[in-house]
Amino acid sequence: MLRPEVMSHASPMPLIAVLNGPNINMLGLRQPHLYGSATLDDVEQLCAETAEQLGVAIDFRQTNGEGELITWVQEFRGRASGIIINAGGYTHTSVALMDALLASELPVIEVHITNIHRREEFRHVSYISKVAVGMIAGLGIQGYALALTAMADMISENDS
Repeated sequence: MLRPEVMSHASPMPLIAVLNGPNINMLGLRQPHLYGSATLDDVEQLCAETAEQLGVAIDFRQTNGEGELITWVQEFRGRASGIIINAGGYTHTSVALMDALLASELPVIEVHITNIHRREEFRHVSYISKVAVGMIAGLGIQGYALALTAMADMISENDS
């Protein structure tokens, strides 16, 4: 174990917010033919393991409330190095969430478990992608690990 004086001089790990919107808590139960059998706990475990390998910290959250999601985005401004977000249905409807992400002045990566472009027409429009540096869709929960890897790379490049 590091002595306290050594720990205090170590640079803190970059923090990445991993935010999930409505119905993501129903993974494993809701439409498993589309979303698979993995649960939200499985996604969180995957993110935690990936973050540890990448040397970053995560703050993993899920809410069904649009206002709460917006408040979280605002809280991460100046605190996190980036945001990974699966906004669920708010992807296609929330200008307010888009505005909050824009105001955060943080890099954003949008994640979708399914390929939204192979689904209903209304899902093809994403307000989140208008402010995101990138989007990962259709690769199941592995998209979260890919997003964390991409975000860690961006953070590392910005710190160089």
